[in-house]
Amino acid sequence: MVIGVKRPPAREIKEMPAIAGVGLATAKAGIRYPDRSDVMLMCMSPGSSIAGVFTTSRTASPPVKWCRENLKGGVVRAIVVNSGNANAFTGATGREIVRETAAQTAELLNCSASEVFVASTGIIGEPPPLSKLLQALPVLAGSIAPTKWMEAATAIRTTDSYEKVSTKTIKCLDETVTINGIAKGAGMVAPQMATTLAFIATDAAIEHSVLQNCLRSAIDKSFNCISIDGDTSTSDTILMVATGASKAPLAKDEQFLAAFQKQLDELCLELALQVVSDGEGATKLIEISVSGALDAAAAHRVAMSIANSPLVKAAIGGGDANWGRIIMAAGKAGVEFDQAALNLKIGGIPVASKGEKLDGFHENQLSTHMKQSAILVELDLGLAQGKATVWTCDLTEEYVRANGSYRT
Repeated sequence: MVIGVKRPPAREIKEMPAIAGVGLATAKAGIRYPDRSDVMLMCMSPGSSIAGVFTTSRTASPPVKWCRENLKGGVVRAIVVNSGNANAFTGATGREIVRETAAQTAELLNCSASEVFVASTGIIGEPPPLSKLLQALPVLAGSIAPTKWMEAATAIRTTDSYEKVSTKTIKCLDETVTINGIAKGAGMVAPQMATTLAFIATDAAIEHSVLQNCLRSAIDKSFNCISIDGDTSTSDTILMVATGASKAPLAKDEQFLAAFQKQLDELCLELALQVVSDGEGATKLIEISVSGALDAAAAHRVAMSIANSPLVKAAIGGGDANWGRIIMAAGKAGVEFDQAALNLKIGGIPVASKGEKLDGFHENQLSTHMKQSAILVELDLGLAQGKATVWTCDLTEEYVRANGSYRT
């Protein structure tokens, strides 16, 4: 699908394997969407470890702040997620909703509220009705099952057009370790330490600090390399739990840990690419590869400048081979490079070299590639070895329509 990237079509995945020590449940609480699942409960066995990465927004929601504080304890028994209302910029009311949700969940599961993590997504400025949440919690607690991963992926959706899921396994001696992940996100997605809601679980035995390092490393190569519209949500949350139910050797085994990291990296990239592919109104997935920069950070900055350019995204959406907009977007990144050393390819076709369009190049050469659903942009700055790859989607009229009437 994407050049150089293999990922399963999420819509063809009909079920996910169980993770030992994890149970899930969903309910129709009526928070915003009529007759639709909008609350999800994920329960873990006692002693499960947790890692998390959150938005860097200064208007972070009360659920994000609650999770940040609880993450210090490193243990988890439950994650409660609602869609419809984001519970962001909701002041004391929003904070009280989080506290009460956690307290009621903790009572139902006989654990501490500090072991309960909460996330919300939807309309900013609107708190989810506390009474509806509290009524849903006993229903959720009484219907937990290990196989409800697809239902959980449905319950956390807002404007997503399909469920985003991925699963991986790692062989360790005679044991199999499993990792499952679900995500949501179709708009307000840009890389700021996390870019969406995602919940990942494994039966591996990995302590909090190691799990945190594994998750952050995976996110830096996936969720922090995608952008739909350049905007960062107030509610971005990615949580990963490890139940330790597998009999495989502890993650202190370096060979196992390396294999685990590789599969986690792939799972996160698959989820991230599903998110960006499902951007509001998107018809094309765009891969932008920048090489020859002074270092990886500089390459990433140039790549994201191109990915976040409305002019680049609109041109690609319209199938217009206006390659000059890519050069423009690279130039505004504030990264040092020499025009005379720059080379550009689109769809593998050489377009520009050493500061000017190549002799003999005509835009009609790109017409076939520009009509495809996966577009490849390769920019070589010609200075050093720094490189980075990011992904975005096109900007269409449907995106404007979707976001011009999101509340109404």
